[in-house]
Formats: sequence, C-alpha cells, structure tokens
Amino acid sequence: MDNINVLIVEDTPEESDALVKVLTENNYNIAGIARTYQDALTLFYEKEIDIVVIDVFLDGKPDGITFAETINIVPNSVKPFVFLTSSKDRQIFERAKLTKPFSFLLKPFNELEILYALEMAVEKFYGQTNAFHSEDQNAVVSKDSLFIKKNKSLKKVQIKDIVYIEVEDRYCNIITEAEKFVILISLTKIIQLLDPAKFFQTHRNYIVNATKIQEIIVNDNLIVLKGNHKVTLSDKYKDFVKHFRVLK
Repeated sequence: MDNINVLIVEDTPEESDALVKVLTENNYNIAGIARTYQDALTLFYEKEIDIVVIDVFLDGKPDGITFAETINIVPNSVKPFVFLTSSKDRQIFERAKLTKPFSFLLKPFNELEILYALEMAVEKFYGQTNAFHSEDQNAVVSKDSLFIKKNKSLKKVQIKDIVYIEVEDRYCNIITEAEKFVILISLTKIIQLLDPAKFFQTHRNYIVNATKIQEIIVNDNLIVLKGNHKVTLSDKYKDFVKHFRVLK
C-alpha cells in the first residue's frame, strides 16, 4: 500500500516498534503513535489519518475501545480501524464488536494478517455508499482523495493535487504534478464526483483544476497549468472564465 497514513494506538513500545517496522517496509506512512486515549484523540484530529490500528487495552484499561467509540460519534470524522489485543475475554470482544471494527486480531500479530487486514479495511471503507468505485474497481473516490490501484496496492492521490484530467475512450488520465494515473471511468461520471467550484470542463476531453491554472489564452483556445501542462479550451466551454474575477 502506498501513501496510506496509519495512526497506531499502542502503549507498549516494543509492539508499536514492531508495527512501525512492518508497515513502513510495506510503504505505509506512520502518521503518529499514541500511548494513551487522549494522545490518540489529539493525533486523530490533528493529523491526516486514513486508518487506525488500535490496541484494545491502554495501561490496563479498555481505552482503545473507548477511543473507537469516540471517533464513531462524528460521522464526518469516521475512519476505518482494526483492533489488536491479547485479551480473550468474550465481554471485551462483544463491546469492541459494537464499534464496527474492520478486523479484530489477536496478539502477537502475524505480519501477513495485519497487512491483509489493513488493505481490506481501506478497500471496504472507501468502497462504502459515500464513495465510488470505477467500473473495474481500480480506483476508489472519497471526499478528498482517490485511492488508485497500482499493481497490488492502493495509492492515495489527493484530489487537490490533480492538475487536470484527460479522457481517452473509456479511460481517464489523472495528471498530478508528480505522476500520471489511468483509471477506467467516463469523464461524465468523474466530473460528477469533483467539486464544481474547483474543477471545470474546458473541452469534451478535459477537466482542469482551477487552482492550478496559470494562464488562459482565450484567442488561442489554450489553458496553461502548473508544471507547464497545456490543455485545450473549446468555444463551447469558454464561459467557465466567468467564474473568475477578471481585472481590466
């Protein structure tokens, strides 16, 4: 998995170190490590988090479950999470189950088991009804990110980093300043998923991120974007210029 930000909630340094080693070796980003319930909340709301690994017990108390219950309260803040625990207490399991974790794993964790659990959690969570799968499920679009499947991993692409999108037959080329991605989705469908105040169609084959525009050459039917990318501005879509304040 590439560019997936993980928060680790674990009060035992040896175990958090082991998790960090496994995850970083598999291209996850560690957004933070919390030892307590309060630290976990602070990091969760301050950092950019995609998924959380939670130890059920923190300092001998089931504060990991309390943390999961807390972050579930605010719908817009919900993120996928998996539990890790050495406890075999059925009551603890029943309470944890109510928070709807994507996995409940027993310690000591198995490396493949935790990797598979995280990948499945990301794919399932961002594939829920408030997100969108492309036709062959090689991309998932959530509110502020796309998770695009490359080989056997999901790569996170911030929507704000998209410079422009170009359609070729049934495929869309997603162009960022750093990379190019190809997904199977129509231009009509993807434009419905983007913020209409920031993304504008300039041609039947192009959508541009207005924040990346550096020059509009109306007479030449041309838009110059950040990174010296150039796209066509057709007569049909020239009215999009009215969305900008033009000084004369």
